[in-house]
Amino acid sequence: MRHRLAPYLLVLPGGLWLLLFFVVPMVTMLSLSLQEGDVVNGYVLTGHWQTYVDAITNYRVQLVRSLIYGAITTVLLIVAAFPVAYFIAFYGRRRKATLLFLLLLPFFVSFVLRTISWRYILTDEGILLGPLKDAGLLADSFHILGTPVAVILGLVYNFLPFMVLPIYVALERIDPRVVEAARDLYASPLVAFRRVVFPLALPGVFAGVLMTFVPASSDYVNSAVLGSSSTTMIGQVIQSQYLVSSNYPTASALSFTLMAVLLIGVFAYARALGTEDVMKVAAR
Repeated sequence: MRHRLAPYLLVLPGGLWLLLFFVVPMVTMLSLSLQEGDVVNGYVLTGHWQTYVDAITNYRVQLVRSLIYGAITTVLLIVAAFPVAYFIAFYGRRRKATLLFLLLLPFFVSFVLRTISWRYILTDEGILLGPLKDAGLLADSFHILGTPVAVILGLVYNFLPFMVLPIYVALERIDPRVVEAARDLYASPLVAFRRVVFPLALPGVFAGVLMTFVPASSDYVNSAVLGSSSTTMIGQVIQSQYLVSSNYPTASALSFTLMAVLLIGVFAYARALGTEDVMKVAAR
């Protein structure tokens, strides 16, 4: 009897945690999205689905903008993270732990504080643009802060480790002799990377995309600190509707809409990439 109950007892703490902090809030949010009323007079569950239509109609620009920013950020993260992970995995040797620690070191500081620091770096007279303008290399009217570039740079910086680490783990599992065998068969470094290294690293890329696209698309800190009114993301709208306007039905409807869109995107990505093929590669 004990042996039969053991698996369920092991799952119980995690199951209760998910029930209390995921299922209950989700059900509450779903209920709020279908209610009508206000903070003063209270809300009543009326099954008002029009809230979803109104929310999507009014904030579709911010929703699409968030998905575009998230997609661009994810692509840039793959480009930036792969060389870093590759170097640590194949050339780090005894310094692997040190290099990984240095990669994670800035993230011992608050997410918000790190984003604010980028504001000082990208400001017109900051340490990046100030000297370039003084040297006459940039026009005085040139600026980055308050543009999509600033927001995407902040997103890439803040989510970089979430792409580096999964790719590093996948590359770490590759037997160097496999790469050497490809070169012995007269494959150029580029061909060896394209035909051997990258396919074997796909499980890490797959995990990294999931770990970065979803939070980057729903982020609101970077767009609030580094952006402007023209770069508002859907996360900002949801935050404002919840905490400023106290418009809980609209905020809840937007949250569910964002979650649904992201889930559809993730499933489409998984289907296009072929999760079975990825898992087969990972199991080798």
